[in-house]
Amino acid sequence: QVHLVESGGGLVQPGGSLRLSCAASGITFSRYVIDWHRQAPGQQRELVAQIFSGGRTNYADSVKSRFTISRDDAKNTVYLQMNSLKPEDTAVYYCNAEWRSFSVWGQGTQVTVSS
Repeated sequence: QVHLVESGGGLVQPGGSLRLSCAASGITFSRYVIDWHRQAPGQQRELVAQIFSGGRTNYADSVKSRFTISRDDAKNTVYLQMNSLKPEDTAVYYCNAEWRSFSVWGQGTQVTVSS
């Protein structure tokens, strides 16, 4: 079975940092594009960052220069380093793995930025 498990969320003050992890099992991880998405209450889910097989990355304008996505294919894990966090970054963060027509989501991890 295919599973994605996110971890690393929590409560952080504005200006702080968190590192999220997305660990995969049951897939040939290196083939997959891995995305981080987020969904705040009452809002649509939005793409935050993505990393392609080979390491090319893409970011939403709202997180460029603050967030960094990386992958460790040997550990089947993708990371999202989030710096200079703002209250508007508060959301449930989900990872998604895609390859051809196959897509799988994790269960999400809550990130709350508040003083």
